Amino acid sequence: MTKVIKPGCFKKIVNSLKKGEVVAFATDTVFGIGVCFDNLEALNKMKVAKGRDEKKPFPLMVYDISQMHRVAFLNEREKRLVEKFTPGALTLVLKKKDTIKDEMVNDFDTVAIRIPDDEFVLKLLKEVGPMFVTSANISGKPTTNSHDEVLNQLNGKIDLIVEGKAKSGISSTIIDCTKEELIFIREGDITKEDINNALAC
Repeated sequence: MTKVIKPGCFKKIVNSLKKGEVVAFATDTVFGIGVCFDNLEALNKMKVAKGRDEKKPFPLMVYDISQMHRVAFLNEREKRLVEKFTPGALTLVLKKKDTIKDEMVNDFDTVAIRIPDDEFVLKLLKEVGPMFVTSANISGKPTTNSHDEVLNQLNGKIDLIVEGKAKSGISSTIIDCTKEELIFIREGDITKEDINNALAC
């Protein structure tokens, strides 16, 4: 049975993550589920909960650009995007560093990363370090925006749900930065025009 807990029980939430449990929480986009980035067993539990294609790696959330440097390579272009649009709904696909084990990303040499614009999630990331976080829904079903919606889909499949409501309900913009030209994988609140304007300055 999945437990529902208040965000004020912060130490319990941190301990759950450090123990390798799968935890759901509201973000600045949609409701998410997350695990610590270096715990393969927890990551596999999250895959089972999602019913997700094993080959598709999960994105990472980090606290700040310092944590981002810990797990991925950034050039000046990426640094400008991070400075302009984060914390916020922008996910960058970057070349990963060896701090992320290959088995955590299904032997991909890249990782999708973002810094969320949510005080509670940032507090979690500061405490536990980078986390693999994905939308709190079963693959193919609608994304969730409240803890009740998460409970309806994932009860018994994850360990803990933090009470709350997601802010925008719109998924983040995703950009592949691993090539010379940026590739827009998904456009959210931050548009292609926003990105191009930021880089043109």
